[in-house]
Amino acid sequence: MSSGFGCNLVPSTRSSQGGGLRKFFFFTLACGLIFGSSFANAQQLDFAVGGSTLWSPENTTALTGFIPPPEKGGVYPGASLQYILPNHLGFNVEGAFRYHKTFYNDYQPYRPILYDANAVFAPRLSKKFSADFMGGIGGQTLLFYTQLNPCTALAQGCVTNVNSTHFLLHSGAGLRYYFWHNYFVRPEAHWNFIPNNFQFHSRNVFRVGASVGYTFGSR
Repeated sequence: MSSGFGCNLVPSTRSSQGGGLRKFFFFTLACGLIFGSSFANAQQLDFAVGGSTLWSPENTTALTGFIPPPEKGGVYPGASLQYILPNHLGFNVEGAFRYHKTFYNDYQPYRPILYDANAVFAPRLSKKFSADFMGGIGGQTLLFYTQLNPCTALAQGCVTNVNSTHFLLHSGAGLRYYFWHNYFVRPEAHWNFIPNNFQFHSRNVFRVGASVGYTFGSR
């Protein structure tokens, strides 16, 4: 489904390289640090930022004349916030977006955004290592941009992009290594199952990458 997208956090053609999303990303980073410091006495609160890329299998057996492209590649900055209870159970919210726009079938500029909320099991493996296992639900929003800009200096609130949003199921795993005090690095892998991902070859989209973060409170 497609509709006008009027959220002021979404970049318009005046920020063609995704300036709005980048500002939102750094705003989220600052908010996470402030929010985390206020929970310094909580059992465990993890805030992390990182980068990842997408991969999905290609459909090589399709009989249709038009074969949708695979959803893969690109650099995806992201952030996550995770709260863990004393029994190692907790919850997590995270999101990632493609840093640069890419082209749908070499023509239509677009940018994917992925976000989800999860239940988490985070066992401590040793003094330096902890694991994160998560599963939950979320969404994928695809921002499609027009090739021509119909806006003028007199057009107020002119929007030159539309969006297509789909529900997804998410699962992921990561391994945290505490390299200095409460600072950690975490390689991670995520699987998104998007039932109505008709714009692309596959309903299965994998995201792999790493993040760096800090644990507030005890661990």
